[in-house]
Amino acid sequence: MSEQNNDESTLFLRKHWIFDLDGTLTLPVHDFDAIRAELGIPQGNDILGWLYALPAQTARPLFQRLDIIETTLADSVQAAPGAVDLLQALHARGCRLGILTRNLRSIARRCLSTLGVADAFDPQSIVGREEAKPKPHPEGILKLLDHWGANASDSLIVGDYHYDLLAGRAAGIATVHVDPRKDYAWPESSDLCVESLSVVDREIRSLASRRRGELS
Repeated sequence: MSEQNNDESTLFLRKHWIFDLDGTLTLPVHDFDAIRAELGIPQGNDILGWLYALPAQTARPLFQRLDIIETTLADSVQAAPGAVDLLQALHARGCRLGILTRNLRSIARRCLSTLGVADAFDPQSIVGREEAKPKPHPEGILKLLDHWGANASDSLIVGDYHYDLLAGRAAGIATVHVDPRKDYAWPESSDLCVESLSVVDREIRSLASRRRGELS
């Protein structure tokens, strides 16, 4: 675990947690190169950026095909290491939990149901691509903060990709980069870098135990 700009304990005490979905709460399931090939998008291009730039009539059937692909994947997702324990711990602590995804909200809810953690999330705290401009735009984060009545200083986003971190930076909230490879490619955009959500879960539980000891 590495840390850049914020005290670790301060980050973990925050009450408003926003998570990316694929590759963060779940093991990666999207083969983006295969999706680009199926949709006729040149390799190396951002899928949503390419589709949104097309005329609506041209983009519509491609979005429909993308929806089918992602809906199929939603039924086979598996939880990333530590994800379920972390969500349960945060939920029990009374934290507000949100999802910011470049998928549709309905697909995100389906993924959370597959993981067995849907009850930890208010449905209105799941923001998909139909409700806000996709990451790295901060609109989805700002919508969640407004919905919660939360301050940026009490909020953070957890994600595995640069878009998650850039969106967090633009919204003024703390950023946590999860990278099982421990490459940590974007330190300038990350307040904290961890290899898995298990690390975050252990640190939160350890912090809670220390705080209880101080109060006893």
